Amino acid sequence: MDTSALTRLAALKRMSVNELKAEWEALFATPAPNNSRGYLELRIGYRIQELMLGGLSRETRRTLDLLADEIDGKSDRKAIVADARNPVVGTRLVREWGGVEHTVTVMKDGFDWQGRKFKSLSAAARAITGTQWNGYRFFGLARGAR
Repeated sequence: MDTSALTRLAALKRMSVNELKAEWEALFATPAPNNSRGYLELRIGYRIQELMLGGLSRETRRTLDLLADEIDGKSDRKAIVADARNPVVGTRLVREWGGVEHTVTVMKDGFDWQGRKFKSLSAAARAITGTQWNGYRFFGLARGAR
């Protein structure tokens, strides 16, 4: 990010609410929706970065729109949101638990363990252990896992 964007972002903290509202109008071409300093700073800061670095990818916007439609009840179709931590379909995840080796297979629409299908890796880990687990951490897929 260039210094002009950083300077603009830093300046937001020193602006009054009226100055933030004026900055909002300049960036969004609409009146500011409220007088919340925190809200205005965050949204304006995001907009400055969006203009300098580019916005969300087309795929991310599409996924968010599908999820919003699903929440609003405008869509019968469930959005399939792929988690970047998921290995490719067909991958077998192996973990020893309680002296027994457990294998979970990554499917297109979930996970298979002993012929049982799970929507999430956490549900599979819960079935294996009997306790609540983050499935990615249980199988060593969480960020920073060794």
